[in-house]
Amino acid sequence: MGSTRYDLDARYDRARKAGYGTKSAGEIFTQNAKRMAHESMNPHGISFRESRDSEVHPNSVPIILGLDVTGSMGHIPHELIRDGLPKLMGGIIQGGVPDPALLFLGIGDHECDGYPLQVGQFESGDAELDMWLTRTYIESGGGGNAGESYLLAWYFAAFHTRTDAFEKRKQKGLLFTVGDEPCLKTLPASAIGEIMGKGQQTYTHLELLEEAKKKYEVYHISVLHSDQALRADRGWRELLGQNCISIEDHREIPNVIKGIICDKFKNQSFGTTGTGGLDQFQML
Repeated sequence: MGSTRYDLDARYDRARKAGYGTKSAGEIFTQNAKRMAHESMNPHGISFRESRDSEVHPNSVPIILGLDVTGSMGHIPHELIRDGLPKLMGGIIQGGVPDPALLFLGIGDHECDGYPLQVGQFESGDAELDMWLTRTYIESGGGGNAGESYLLAWYFAAFHTRTDAFEKRKQKGLLFTVGDEPCLKTLPASAIGEIMGKGQQTYTHLELLEEAKKKYEVYHISVLHSDQALRADRGWRELLGQNCISIEDHREIPNVIKGIICDKFKNQSFGTTGTGGLDQFQML
């Protein structure tokens, strides 16, 4: 995975033909009508998702983006497919990081939802990233249990990803979750078994956070669009400190992520690779 480039011109052309700018979320995210996760994003039985270097991307930078797809956050993927994703990828590349490899996760509630975790692949190309994003099932679930399963992103990153960045260069990837709820505090072995296909030990959210931090810089983008989100934000700040980024406008998500990644790698020289029409992002 990750052997293709992000071509902005091709992406704009495909988006126009696909109607990303005019179609509803239900028309674009076709799994919603089926009320089930796409089989390719079902984590059951997955061993690893891998971010590997290639001739096209010799210095791959693994990025995990865990999107809350419960009721109050289900509009975020639609925003990303319309124009947020090219802003994100184009901004990262134009900012001096030519080899991003992005993995989408769909995050729900393992105590309430049918599909609390959905998993894409690490990709760099525009067509591939659009494919995984639009395959995501916006379950719009969650429950009244004071949290969502953001800890599943930490679990998957810690135990089910492999990256050349870490294995070859001891370079951590970047993991972002986006949401408006607190993190559930416990991931039982029974839930892991049901989601992944085999049970392991029960973990607390603190244990999984520490495991994820071994290979990733962990961030949470807290979307402050309700009083409940404001209350949740306080807990995230206690948990992650400055790695909790609070925003009021969800349209800022691409800029926030782009800024963190480009700042992290601003003093590194990656050489040059083709950027496929990304000169337009010089003004972002």
